[in-house]
Amino acid sequence: MAMTADSTKSQQIMLAHGGGGEMTARLLADHLLPQLANPALDELGDAAVLKAGRCRVAMSTDSYVVQPLEFPGGDIGKLAVAGTLNDLAMVGASGVALSLGLILEEGLPTDLLDRVVASIRLTSSAAGVPVVTGDTKVVGRGQCDGMFINTTGIGLPVPQARLGAARVRPGDKVVISGRIAEHGLTIISQRRGLRFDSPLHSDVAVLAPLVLGLLRQFGPGVRWLRDPTRGGVANCLVELAESAHLAVELNEEAIPISPTTLHAAEMLGLDPLTVANEGKFVAVVAADKVDAAVAACGSHPLGRHAAVVGTVTDGEPGLVELVTRLGGRRIVQKPYGEELPRIC
Repeated sequence: MAMTADSTKSQQIMLAHGGGGEMTARLLADHLLPQLANPALDELGDAAVLKAGRCRVAMSTDSYVVQPLEFPGGDIGKLAVAGTLNDLAMVGASGVALSLGLILEEGLPTDLLDRVVASIRLTSSAAGVPVVTGDTKVVGRGQCDGMFINTTGIGLPVPQARLGAARVRPGDKVVISGRIAEHGLTIISQRRGLRFDSPLHSDVAVLAPLVLGLLRQFGPGVRWLRDPTRGGVANCLVELAESAHLAVELNEEAIPISPTTLHAAEMLGLDPLTVANEGKFVAVVAADKVDAAVAACGSHPLGRHAAVVGTVTDGEPGLVELVTRLGGRRIVQKPYGEELPRIC
């Protein structure tokens, strides 16, 4: 039978496969996991926690292709360091060392390279996690959009961390550490030349001091953590509900978002819940610990807008519902593909 245009297209990789939503999940399920599956990888967490002799270590890797390379609040170098260290923090691990892989395009200005490497140095030094190994490649013009970066992080889990979807229970509370959607909307606004009365800035930041402090203080009271990058808060909460076989009810009125970010999302026709963040986390916290945990977040600069935004329920497994400001309800779904490509 002759292949149609649609069937041919379906057998090719599309930009939407990189969006972190439903199409990314299909790509993993259909083409990667069947051949690479193992107990550590099957967890599909932000990082893997492994046994190395008598020790437990955490490992995470990520690649960064953001455009533009520099943006208000950060750049590709700061993003690469923070993103990988945040992935380690989401499994309760303190970073120990980083690798750095650079793919540079012929014609990249060396002063831009110097600024990005300086940003990597400043971010990793402030976090106390050195770059200990790396690799550099140069490709021809048109073969790489200026610069791509890969970072891998090794960390040590703190003993108080007891994290995972299997630990989540009905009645637990959903906490967001601060105002959402700032990174993704900053990137797209820069690309489109949009200007606002209050400028948008990426929230990119290393979250480990805030996260590890919470884990040390509240231990098993923090049940689950995720940084809502590609696919945003919507994607990570749907994944939680599916993994935990429970439901989540969100309160739109409680979700922290700045007026400028909300205005930008409305202008662009985007749902802030699906927009990427690079300096926020979503946590599930036991109900009897949540007030103290939010107060602890509020005492840290990275958590001053933290809020309880929802509740885990024993409703339909995998269902995430948003109670709107007007009192209605809508189902929150994973984004299908890539609304904002190349945001990290």
